[in-house]
Amino acid sequence: MRTSAAEGAAVPFRGLAAFLWTEVLVQAHENLAMATSIVVQGVLLVFVWILAPSLIGVALVGAVLFSMFAMGQRVLNEAAYIRIDHKANDLYLAGPLSPEAYFLGMSLGILVVYLTPVVAVGVLAEVVIRFSLVEAATLLLLALAVWVFAASIGYVFSTFFRDNRAIWAYSSLFFNVFGVLPPVFYPFDRFPAGLQPVALLMPPSAAAAILQNAIGATSLSSGELSLAVFGLAAESTLLFLLAILWARRTVQEV
Repeated sequence: MRTSAAEGAAVPFRGLAAFLWTEVLVQAHENLAMATSIVVQGVLLVFVWILAPSLIGVALVGAVLFSMFAMGQRVLNEAAYIRIDHKANDLYLAGPLSPEAYFLGMSLGILVVYLTPVVAVGVLAEVVIRFSLVEAATLLLLALAVWVFAASIGYVFSTFFRDNRAIWAYSSLFFNVFGVLPPVFYPFDRFPAGLQPVALLMPPSAAAAILQNAIGATSLSSGELSLAVFGLAAESTLLFLLAILWARRTVQEV
């Protein structure tokens, strides 16, 4: 006879809505974490405003994309915390909740709660830039793609750790280095020419370059634009599928 966990795993995304709401309720009590989730972006925006105010529009859209990317760090931390400190993932997955619903419900719950400061930055970007309908839709699609990539890689990485003390340093280093050093908060054409193809294969900077091209802040060749678009789409899709398969693979049936 199959266990309840196996029965849950047989129905894709079973229990997603319930676990999403559970995660929303948990995350909604982290008021300080929500308030500080925008600190890095805020500091960088202040520096841009002081040193290069003409680039504040680029920095604002970069802050939106970086914020969506940084949610992957929160997925990593949350998934590891539940598994290592609370050992509650076995409890969740012992019921009818499917492994992929566990991953996606957690990720969406974090997104729902931490979306408020992102929207606030997006509104500021709209005030400064005045997006057209196409540009606004492009920003939404790019932000979604970056979030899918970040949440997926965050969840997969969370399974590699056995000690929370190691997580905080590595997760902060990974998400800040890949989100701040590449051309996310500044124009793509100011990044070293020899490293530009590499930047176009990194989801945060690829999304930023596409959007900067759309609003006229930088100019990409057709080849560069294709590399950024297809690279971002492929990486987000493949990482999402990997996260689902990885969730199913690592689930512990009871």
